[in-house]
Amino acid sequence: MVHSVWSERVDDMIHFEWVWVFLFLPLPLLARLTLSPAQSERDAALRAPFIDDFERIRDPRSIRSGSWWTVLVAIIIWLLLIVAAARPQWIGDPIELPVSGRDLMLAVDLSGSMEARDFELNGQAVDRLTATKSVAGEFIQRREGDRLGLILFGENAYLQTPLTFDRATVHTLLMESVIGLAGKKTAIGDAIGLAVKRLQESAGESRVLILLTDGANTAGEISPLKAAELAANTGLKIYTIGVGADEIIVQSLLGHRRINPSQDLDEKTLRAIAEETNARYFRARSTDELEEIYKLLDELEPVEAETHHFRPTVALFYWPLAIALLLTALLIVTRNLGGRGL
Repeated sequence: MVHSVWSERVDDMIHFEWVWVFLFLPLPLLARLTLSPAQSERDAALRAPFIDDFERIRDPRSIRSGSWWTVLVAIIIWLLLIVAAARPQWIGDPIELPVSGRDLMLAVDLSGSMEARDFELNGQAVDRLTATKSVAGEFIQRREGDRLGLILFGENAYLQTPLTFDRATVHTLLMESVIGLAGKKTAIGDAIGLAVKRLQESAGESRVLILLTDGANTAGEISPLKAAELAANTGLKIYTIGVGADEIIVQSLLGHRRINPSQDLDEKTLRAIAEETNARYFRARSTDELEEIYKLLDELEPVEAETHHFRPTVALFYWPLAIALLLTALLIVTRNLGGRGL
């Protein structure tokens, strides 16, 4: 069990969660003084183990014979049970945890056009989504202190990961995304609308959407500009990234020819979305440019230096409980063997 204690002052390392349980320490003695003994074991409504040993302690002969060890062990068992019930915990040293108060959502295009292999990664030609995964994945790892979310969109927009501090999960789900998962068309407006819905419910001091696409809005229920207007009204900033090379050389029957693989990219709309929400539009024609854009986004939306402290807490109750159970088992064994002491 791990419990977070928000504090900057180092207290005692051993802490009892329920200190009031120690009030039950004299309970066996009070029961002995106030309750009348049962006439016989058969008549007793409740059989209390070892209660007769407390009677024997009055007899000096029983003490000499060793039965006082049984009483002593019974007392130790009771003390151990009380300690276990008080929930002892070991509290570690304070650990700094940066928290920015920023909610940052990533919206990644999975439409069919992202299959175009006009990017290069580690010397090999790759499709646009593979390059995006590589660069955006590193960006996610750097966003310590932010709550991150992931939207995947094509013909439809889906919330793949709600806002969370778990960067590893966001990174994993981004890496597992595939082209065509959300349909072949592009619903930019729906992706923005979904981000607005999720982020306007958050309590973050800053709300940011980074939208990456390589095309124009060809599907969806809401237009991108209308969605941007809604975003602006809620204080959401939308940084837009248009991906795709301006020119590639392809082989044809007539020889090599140059084509523009980004002819469908609607830069005008992406720029308008960013301006409407007081953000910026970026153009990524290569993996290097995409990396520079995400580094620039780190500067535009930096992780704040504010930190909190939490102290890891480890439960220790099972140690006194285990010892108490072991001592109880030993007493039962010795009594069944006919012994009256340890």
